[in-house]
Amino acid sequence: MDVQSKYSARTLILEIIVILLGLVFLIPFYFLIINSVKSFGDILSNSASWPQQFVWSNYVDAWKAIDFPSALKNSLIVTIVSNLLLVLISAMAAYQMVRHPSRFNRILYFVLVAAMVIPFQSIMLPLMEMASAYRLSNSMLGLIVSYLGFGAPLSIFLFHGFVKNVPLEIEQAARVDGSNRYGVFFRIVCPLMMPMFVTVIILNTLWIWNDYLLPSLMLSSPEMRTIPLATYSFFGQYTKQWDMALPALVLGITPIIIFFLFLQRYIIQGITAGSVKG
Repeated sequence: MDVQSKYSARTLILEIIVILLGLVFLIPFYFLIINSVKSFGDILSNSASWPQQFVWSNYVDAWKAIDFPSALKNSLIVTIVSNLLLVLISAMAAYQMVRHPSRFNRILYFVLVAAMVIPFQSIMLPLMEMASAYRLSNSMLGLIVSYLGFGAPLSIFLFHGFVKNVPLEIEQAARVDGSNRYGVFFRIVCPLMMPMFVTVIILNTLWIWNDYLLPSLMLSSPEMRTIPLATYSFFGQYTKQWDMALPALVLGITPIIIFFLFLQRYIIQGITAGSVKG
């Protein structure tokens, strides 16, 4: 009975701590949402108070000011195309490195893993020079290619660990049945890697959707702005339109929150499966 009481007390304390931590993480969302329906004066006077009057027109004005449908379309194009290319190329590269561990593949894997620790700020200028030289600046293609290059190291690292856990006997049995190497990969290995596919897509989506720095360097035309770029237009050198920026932020994060809530259970499953070996 004493053991059960101690266990119950410990469980209760842990649950209280988790609830308190959850409330702490929800505080920024509270400030964001309540201030998004305030007038500019109310936001400056007391940002923590409940709105004296709900100004729902802020959302309408922000929607029109940033041309939200256009920004949403650009963000969707960049995120979806970048994700498709990343998961396909990274999965195939990781599979090749694991199943054919040549010296070149080992060196290439080491270089890719080492590239993850290089700060993006240290290569911004060379990136812009290369984009300009190959006429990829101010284009969706240039931005997608950049995301492919910067996202490949982590994606290959995750797929590499997962492929090591795929039994080689399954592939050998498929080869005996007449499948070629592409059939083995797409019909046998890819279905087994589905948890890691979802994990890589989630992680890259959260990064690409919310990224501001890379689009700000690659895109200059207003009609190509992604949601972070469009939202930042409310922050000028001398003025900050909080009554417009906060509703725009709510509009921008809503799709990614919905996406994350539907797929979050795959994150731990995929990362755990990919980190059991190597």
